[in-house]
Amino acid sequence: MNNVCVIGGSRYFGRRLIESLRDSGARVTVINRGSVPPPPGITHLTADRDDEKALGAAVGNREFDAVIDQVCYTPYQAAIARRVFGRRTSRYVMTSTMEVYDPATSELIPPAVPEVPVTEEAVDPASWPVPPGQPWHDPGRMEGVFGEATRYAEGKRQAEAVFTRESPFAFVTVRSAHVLGIGARDFTGRLEHYVERILAGRPVDVHRDRFPTSFINDEEIAGLLFWAAGAEFTGAVNASSHGELSVTGLCDLIAAETGRKADYRLVDGGEASPFSFDRHYAMGNGRAARLGYAFSTTTDWLPKAIAMAIDLRKGT
Repeated sequence: MNNVCVIGGSRYFGRRLIESLRDSGARVTVINRGSVPPPPGITHLTADRDDEKALGAAVGNREFDAVIDQVCYTPYQAAIARRVFGRRTSRYVMTSTMEVYDPATSELIPPAVPEVPVTEEAVDPASWPVPPGQPWHDPGRMEGVFGEATRYAEGKRQAEAVFTRESPFAFVTVRSAHVLGIGARDFTGRLEHYVERILAGRPVDVHRDRFPTSFINDEEIAGLLFWAAGAEFTGAVNASSHGELSVTGLCDLIAAETGRKADYRLVDGGEASPFSFDRHYAMGNGRAARLGYAFSTTTDWLPKAIAMAIDLRKGT
């Protein structure tokens, strides 16, 4: 790849991706709304991706070997991007999410079998419905259609569907596991939530029936997106480190690092902590592995992330 466009993603693992592309010798163009400047050595275009005319004007007559879309959340955004970049690139990679597999967000997704990792075939973008008339162009109105979790998952599913059908370019959707950054790179606060509670002796809210989930670190997901942009395969690919982990397994690792005991409080029907799930949809990464991507194992990198989160919490 000599010329790559990245839409959004100027922080967290997106920034790492941009820096990796730049350092590989590629010419990198970043498009965002201007709120976060890209790293040095990057061409920066400012546009609102929801404004088709402005996005097309910002891109101009540029062409790219690949486009990596970090911030596509709706079929409305996907349709705009498909039109704008249809004649400007031959390969398009969308950053998606494992939440597309969550059976709680769609009646069309049957419950997964516990202990059997979910594969890409569980959600087929080519056949996923995109109902006309849903007001995805108006976030306020969509709040009245779906709840927050369903809105996020369904928006991603329908965006994948729009890109897949009659696509003018080779399309890949990377369904990412829960991303944990190492140290100050992780701004989500999810790992910090557990560290803070265990250090303070506060209980962690968990479901009575707890299922493991999938994780990946920020370096690894950036590396996989880089790889996917330069590869030749198409379709969906799951991105997760080897080794599922439950919320109690995560807390056990934190407890071991802090020398404290993790206490739990059961919630029945209420809101639990971020990585507590009462249903199974942990992913299998077999397709990406068969295509040649070498994943790490969660327990190889997670202790370092926990140790740094503890140090940051303590101010050391």
